[in-house]
This record gives sequence, structure tokens and C-alpha cells, in this order.
Amino acid sequence: MRAICLYLHIHQPIRYREYSIFDVSNSSDYFNDNYNGRQSNERIFRKVAEKSYYPMLDLLIDNIKKHPDFKISLSITGTWLEQAEKWAPELIDKIRFMVSRGQAEIVGETYYHSLAFFYNLDEFNDQVELHANKINRLFGVRPKVFRNTELAYNDSLAKWAEEHNYSGILAEGWDKILGWRSPNHVYRPIGCKNLKLLLKNYRLSDDIAFRFSNRAWSEWPLTVPKYQDWINQDCLRGNLVNLFMDFETFGEHQWKDTGIFDFMNNFISSWLNEYENKFVTVSEACEIEEPVDEISMPNTITWADTERDLSAWLSNAMQTSAMDSLYGIRENILATKDAKLISDWRCLTTSDHSYSMCTKYWNDGDVHAYFSAYASPYESFMYFMNVLRDLDYRLLELHQSTLDTDQASDQF
Repeated sequence: MRAICLYLHIHQPIRYREYSIFDVSNSSDYFNDNYNGRQSNERIFRKVAEKSYYPMLDLLIDNIKKHPDFKISLSITGTWLEQAEKWAPELIDKIRFMVSRGQAEIVGETYYHSLAFFYNLDEFNDQVELHANKINRLFGVRPKVFRNTELAYNDSLAKWAEEHNYSGILAEGWDKILGWRSPNHVYRPIGCKNLKLLLKNYRLSDDIAFRFSNRAWSEWPLTVPKYQDWINQDCLRGNLVNLFMDFETFGEHQWKDTGIFDFMNNFISSWLNEYENKFVTVSEACEIEEPVDEISMPNTITWADTERDLSAWLSNAMQTSAMDSLYGIRENILATKDAKLISDWRCLTTSDHSYSMCTKYWNDGDVHAYFSAYASPYESFMYFMNVLRDLDYRLLELHQSTLDTDQASDQF
């Protein structure tokens, strides 16, 4: 039996607007879409929905109906779900249908797509629980397998996942970690007894996610027979092929006119037409075999950029200053018990904001520019810090209001 574990990540950030120093203490509408149509959250969400979410979900549903053995795993951030509830609730209905059929599994993660694990474990736990509750409310399930933001993984995260009773966790199958070993097996994180580790086959995943429409690629065009032959050859190194990629690969990163939808539709059928070939969910992948070896990743590995580390989010002074300042006020924010203030603060923890401040412009520069809603990393940083200044102002206002209330009470 040869199995493909197809996992797609669905996410859209809630972007802050071009928030100037003159807005501080005058307006707290950081995410108000009416200020700038170019980076309007609603405009971007609806655009990507038409290009990617609707057609790809329809393709998946068609294949679920046609093929009882077709299965998929999805991770869906809370920020995407909030926007879908407002602007495209039909998308949630489509995912709910897939889950109800038992052919789609929802993977756990942080609600706000944050890097909280590396800054504040209490906040990380809160966001994971918020996400699990949201998934349970919308889809009637609770995640059993976990992925951290941007597939950021290390041994400490594995220990956390085992302590919180997850059956599996996802990570990048990076050569510098694997060495001679193959990503096409189930592994056990070092120091864990029950947790299973699934590793992305990044070469075969990236052939679709990044190289599919690249006419300069020596293997262009990628055809279904060619790709299936590559997978057949790779299965000589293990019979579990983990294809992990962004959902927006289909229609947004690789446009419809590249043939990406036809390719994926035909590939699903072609793979399942071969005897004993299967698609499995992440939970099923964890049970395919006993772990063949232990894997240790003492340093954090991600699925981003050529370095596969956290440098896309935390490599310059702007990024570290912004994140240190943000997490530095967490306790004061939460102490207010003000739901709107807490929600605004947590929206700022979304990793996309730090990503937009990245100044790496070599192999990965074009990618960073493509995913940013701002004219430059410096403008993104400036707007972000202005929002933090206003959060400080709101904290002072709430503190003063509490003092005034207490003083008034003392007079009676």
C-alpha cells in the first residue's frame, strides 16, 4: 500500500491599515477596511476566494463524491474563519460538508497564526484552545494532530504536543535534519513516547507549490504521468508521501490558466486508479506504521525560505523590536478583560505582520514582496508601532477610568 497524505493550509491575516501617528489617540480602527481600498481585508479575501477558495473546495468536494478513498487534511486559522463568516459563509459550509463525510480532517494550530510559542507559552496555550473551540463549534470536531505556524517546529514543541495528548505533529522534512533518512516514513520526536512526527516531502510538494508554472524549470511542463512516476520512484524510500502546501497554491499562487486545477483533478483520479494507492488523513498517516526512528530538532525548523528557520519573521531589528514590544504588554492587555482590546492585540500577533517587515532580498525577496500589503517593510513597521502606541493609550485610558470610578466610590 502506498499512501499520499495531502495537507493544505488555509489562512488570511486581518491586516492593519496605514495607521499614521496622527491617528494615535484619535482612532482605534486599526483594521477598518474603509481607509484604504488597496489593502482592504474584504477586497483581498473576496479576490482570493474567487480565484482559489471556491474553485479548489469545489474540486475537492467533487473528488470526495467520486472517490470514497480520497481524503484530505486542512488547517484553518481563526482569522480566516472570522473573515469567511462575514464575507463568504458558503466556504465554511463546503468544509463542513467535507468533514461530515469523514474524508477531511482539521489540524490544530494557533487561532491567530502567531509565533506565540517562541514568546509566551501561556498566550500560545490560549490561542490553541481558542482555535480548538472555534473548530469544534463550526465543524463538530476537535483536532487530534497539531501544526505550528509556518510549520515552525523543535523538540520543545514536540514535548508540548505530547503533554497535550496530540497523536501527531507536522514538520518540514529538511535534509540537514534527516541526513540519509527519508521523509516518507513515520518518526517519533526525541523524548516522546506516543507522539508521531509526519515530515513534509518538500521536493514533491514544492514541485506543485512553487515550480508548477515556472517555464524556466527544466521539468516544465509538469504532467500527471511525469509527477506520478516521480512519486512512484520516491516510494522506494518509503510508502508515505506527505504533500504539504498552502491552499492558495491552487488559483492564487498558481493561476487557473497554468492548468493547476486540471492537473490536480486528474492526478487524484490517476493516483487512485492504481491498485492499493490511497489518500490518507494526517491521523491515518500516523497509524500507517510504527515510527522507524527518532528525530531530534533542537533548533527551530520552518517551511519558509531557503534557510528553513525563523529568519523570515525575526531577522532584523524592526521585527524583533515589534514583537518584543507587542508581547511585552500582554499581561496589561489581558488584565483589562476588555474583549475588543484583547482581540485587537491578538490580531497583531499574526505572523504575517512581522513577515511584512522582512528585509531579506536575495533568493526570497520576491516572495516577501508578493505577500506584503505594504509599500515597504519600513512602512509596515511604522504602522505597526503606531498601533502599539494607540494600544498603550487605550490602556492608560482604561486605567484612569478605573481610578476615577474607585475615587467616586470612596466618596460614598
